[in-house]
Amino acid sequence: MENNRYDYSPIVGRKPLKWPHGARVALWVCPNIEYFYIDKALRGGFGASHLPDVTGYALRDYGSRIGVFRLMEVLDKHAIRASVLLNADVCKRQPQIIEEGNKRKWEWLGHGLTNNLALNDYPPEEEKRIIREATETIAAATGKKPKGWLGPGLMESFDTPDLLAAEGYEYVCDWGCDDQPVPMRVKSGRMIVVPYEQGINDINIFLRRNHAPEQYFRMVCDQFDTLYEEGAAGGRVMAIPLHPFIVGFPFRIKYLDKTLEYICSHQGVWRATGWEIAEWFYKHYYEDPGRPKS
Repeated sequence: MENNRYDYSPIVGRKPLKWPHGARVALWVCPNIEYFYIDKALRGGFGASHLPDVTGYALRDYGSRIGVFRLMEVLDKHAIRASVLLNADVCKRQPQIIEEGNKRKWEWLGHGLTNNLALNDYPPEEEKRIIREATETIAAATGKKPKGWLGPGLMESFDTPDLLAAEGYEYVCDWGCDDQPVPMRVKSGRMIVVPYEQGINDINIFLRRNHAPEQYFRMVCDQFDTLYEEGAAGGRVMAIPLHPFIVGFPFRIKYLDKTLEYICSHQGVWRATGWEIAEWFYKHYYEDPGRPKS
């Protein structure tokens, strides 16, 4: 089956993309703030064959109780507004996180209800309802309807982009196919991909590959160096995906601090939110690719 959501567009054939004030890199920092139920299996857990998975659950609970507030302090230090991939059940169960994020004018993106379940774990006829429930819950709790979406586990069905666009979403982050925004075909509304790079996701670096914090620092800075150099010829997007239950530990947080200090010491880094990136692209570069083939 051919992917007809977007066209093949090699970077060598594009017109240069320019960010505000001549920035080379649009930096957005993307914490996944998630809610987990103790009586449901943990996506990406440690393989526990029984419930409750106390070790896996407690690790994630640490992120909500401690790690997220450490993360807030580091982002405040570097004048970065987070773009939060938010499980809607956080709004009901952990409202203090929403209150503190709103004080900082964080952006809130849809990220399902809970990270115990992905969209394709529900019956197909339930997907629309789940997206709407997540959207309405986040809007009521934060005061603003989300414009961006990342699926729990980055999972989608074949209908997800169309359902998101119909619900008013304007960008999606599941498709890590580029270093610049990508227009997508949807049945109604409009949609683009805002790049969300998995290579430097802290869950991959620390939990799945067992790298040390010093290696994380080097890897993320190396990623930035390449994008910054390439950005002289045309702007690039750099996402830093984070999880409070991973990077929020005491022995890791200082390396995130050092990483952001290094990146923000460069001229030409636009500290943006996901929607600011999407809005700029829509205003200056977006061309409707048409509707998907039936």
